[in-house]
Amino acid sequence: MKAERFFNTEGICDPKLHYMVRIDDRIREIRRLFVDRGKYFVINRGRQYGKTTTLHALAKYLRDDYLVLAMDFQEIGTAEFKDENTFSRAFADILIKALKKADAGGEAETAEQIEAFAGKREDVTLRELFDRISGLCRQSPKPVVAIIDEVDSAANNQVFIDFLAILRRYYIDRENQPIFHSVILAGVYDIKNLKLKLRFEAEHQYKSPWNIAAEFDMDMSFTAKQIVLMLKEYEADKRTGMNAEAVGDEIYRFTSGYPYLVSAVCKYLDEKIFGTQGFESGERVWTKEGVVEAVKILLKRNTPLFDSMAKQLDSYGELREMIEEIIYQGRQISFSPMEKSVNLGVMFGFLKEENGCVAVANRIFEMALLNMFAAQEAVRSEAFRYGQRDKNQFIQSGRLDMKLVLRKFVVHFTDIYGGDDERFIEEQGRKFFLLYLKPIINGVGNYYIEARTRDARRTDIIVDYQGERFVVELKIWHGSEYNKRGEAQLANYLDYFRLEKGYMLSFNFNKKKETGIKIIRLGERTIVEAVV
Repeated sequence: MKAERFFNTEGICDPKLHYMVRIDDRIREIRRLFVDRGKYFVINRGRQYGKTTTLHALAKYLRDDYLVLAMDFQEIGTAEFKDENTFSRAFADILIKALKKADAGGEAETAEQIEAFAGKREDVTLRELFDRISGLCRQSPKPVVAIIDEVDSAANNQVFIDFLAILRRYYIDRENQPIFHSVILAGVYDIKNLKLKLRFEAEHQYKSPWNIAAEFDMDMSFTAKQIVLMLKEYEADKRTGMNAEAVGDEIYRFTSGYPYLVSAVCKYLDEKIFGTQGFESGERVWTKEGVVEAVKILLKRNTPLFDSMAKQLDSYGELREMIEEIIYQGRQISFSPMEKSVNLGVMFGFLKEENGCVAVANRIFEMALLNMFAAQEAVRSEAFRYGQRDKNQFIQSGRLDMKLVLRKFVVHFTDIYGGDDERFIEEQGRKFFLLYLKPIINGVGNYYIEARTRDARRTDIIVDYQGERFVVELKIWHGSEYNKRGEAQLANYLDYFRLEKGYMLSFNFNKKKETGIKIIRLGERTIVEAVV
C-alpha cells in the first residue's frame, strides 16, 4: 500500500514522500553556475533553510557525471577535532563511507589505501590525508565533487581551519596536484565567520583561510508562485476546494518563503486545524483565516528554530539591540553586510535587505521576536502588569473592544509615564503599548507590525483576534497637518483590509495637548483616535 504524502518539517524532504516546493530548477542552476565550472563554494543559510534537502537532491542529480562524496561533519565527534592526527583519521573514515555510498568502483585501490591510512597506529598528518585524497582524484574516471554538510560542527576547531588552508593550496595548484573538482560546504556560518569562534581580536576576525570560495548568492527562499504550485499538488490529492492562489499568497505574506516556516504552516493546516471550531471542513481550513490560525499554533511551539533564535540573540547583544530598535522604534538602518551585527543577522536568517535598509526576515520571525521580548520584559514592565490586570474587561461575548483598550491605555500611560521626557517616550512609547496589549490578546490573538508603513514617525499594528482584524496606527505627533495626513493614510489602509473602523494612538508632546479619545469620520470610515 502506497503511503500518503505529507508536509515534512524534520530532516530531508523527498517529493515521493512529501508535499514540497520543487527545487529542480535550483539544482540545475547550482550545477551550471558552480559545479560544472569547478567552483568551491559555501551554502550558508539560517537554520532549517532547506540546505540538507538541497545537498541531497544535488548529489543525486550529479552522480551520473561526477563521483559525488557526500559527507556530514556531525559524524565526527567533538574529541576528534582536537588535533590533526585524530581529525585526519576521522575524516578518512567518513570519506570511506561516502565512497561506499557512491558505489565507487574504479577507485577501489585508492579507497583501500585511505582505509589503511585511517587504521594506522602511528600519528598521521593532514598532509598525508591530502596525499591520499589527491591520489583518489587522480585515479577516478569521473571528476570528484566533495559535499560536506554541517560544517558548523567544526566551527570551534583550529584543525578545521588548517584543513581549509591546505585545501586552498591544493586548489591553487590543482593542475599539478589533482584534488576535488568542486567542493560544497553547508552550514549556518560561512567560512569567513568560522574564525569568530576561534579568535576575538579584531585583526583576526575576517581573515579567511578559504578565500578561493565563489560567492553563492542564489535565493533559496520560496516564491509565492512556488508555494501555490505545491498547494495545487496537495489539492489534486485531497480535493478540499481551496483557492490555492489566495492561500499561497497568504502563506508567503507571513513566511516570505522561509522553507521551514512554509512547511510548518502547511503541516498545521493539514494536521492540526481540521475539525476544530470554525474549521470543520477542508474548504474552511485552507483559507486565509486558516493560515492565521496555523501561524498562531506555530508561535506557541518551542521549535528548534525559535530556540536557536533566542540563543543567538543572547550571545550577540548588539544584534538584539538593533532588532529591538527596528521593531519598536521603526529605526531605519542602512543595509551594509560589512557591519558585524547586520552580517550576523543575515547569516542567521533573522534579517534581510529591504529597500536599502535592514528588515526582519519575515512576519513570523517578527511576531516570535515580539513575543520573546514581551515575555522577557513582562517581569519589570508596569504597562504589561496593567494590561494583565485589566484584560478581562476588554472581551465581551468573545470580541475584543479595542476602543476601550485605547481608553484605558491613555489613563495608565499618563499615570506611569506622564513625567518622562520627550526623547524617552518617543523611543519607548510603542513598546509600552505593545506590552500593554500583549496580555490582553495572549493565547487567543496575535499582533504584528506592518512593515510597509513602519518608520520613525509611524507604525501600524495589525491585531487578529477570534477572526476579527484591527488596524492600530501608532505615531508621534508632528502637528495638525501631519496628523490629518496620517488619518487619510489610515483610511486608505482600511480600504486595503476592507475594514470600516480603524484606530490611532498619538504620542503628543505639545504642552497644550488634549488627551483622551475622539471619533473621526472620513467618508464611510470611522477612526477612533487616542492622544497621550
